[in-house]
Amino acid sequence: MEIQSVGVVGAGQMGNGIAHVFAVAGYDVLLTDVSRDSLDRALEIIEGNMGRQVARGKIAEADQAAALKRIKTTMTLTDLGQTDLIIEAATERETVKVAIFEDLVPHLRPETILTSNTSSISITRLASRTDRPEKFMGFHFMNPVPVMQLVELIRGIATDEETYQALHGVVEKLGKTSATAEDFPAFIVNRILMPMINEAVYTLYEGVGNVSSIDGAMKLGTNHPMGPLELADFIGLDTCLAIMNVLHDGLADTKYRPCPLLTKYVEAGWLGRKSERGFYDYRGDVPVPTR
Repeated sequence: MEIQSVGVVGAGQMGNGIAHVFAVAGYDVLLTDVSRDSLDRALEIIEGNMGRQVARGKIAEADQAAALKRIKTTMTLTDLGQTDLIIEAATERETVKVAIFEDLVPHLRPETILTSNTSSISITRLASRTDRPEKFMGFHFMNPVPVMQLVELIRGIATDEETYQALHGVVEKLGKTSATAEDFPAFIVNRILMPMINEAVYTLYEGVGNVSSIDGAMKLGTNHPMGPLELADFIGLDTCLAIMNVLHDGLADTKYRPCPLLTKYVEAGWLGRKSERGFYDYRGDVPVPTR
């Protein structure tokens, strides 16, 4: 099927980035969220990010204006039922995602493809809660979406070839590169990345180094653009913990046990940049390590 219209569920960091890249690529986008403030804020962020692309010569001013016109918003989830492709980008909790799909299913056209931007949850299990497991896939974008080139494509056990090829074509039209992953906990990127971040937190927890020395060592010693603790703050410590729990529960291996210090930070509400405190304190002009 030819995909022309896209519904995006969730107007947060991932959702607004996904809406942005689809609109620039020429798709009609319908963005939904339970909060009108979140939708308004998402449109402001998208316009600002597109403006930066114009300033850098990545897109023309006329392209920005046309892309912004292609984005519509709604607080009514079921309005997305008439789109060709739906991308769920809600919070990384399986109960929330399942509830969204169950609400959507009665309002979908037969040919609509359902996808989830989940970074770790079983695609097969999510698909089984819908009426179209053969038209369901994992469609995992990297953050920040307008900048990062990779999209993970994850087939569930029932996903058909037509759906896979349709999404493969969409990734190409977006100007991004796809990596096909099997439906195992955390797929490829987070299966490798999150244990590294978790080990960095253990290194801090055990007093091997402080925040500055750990991040500095990884940036200078392995040429990473961000240290693992800085990156954890950028991702969100609650998201990091959720993915580690999925790995630990799904693979039953103690090497994926979340560090107690990571759990403690999340319990404190110190979730990183989005809450202004995590492994760094962002409330001043310059981020300051909290340990």
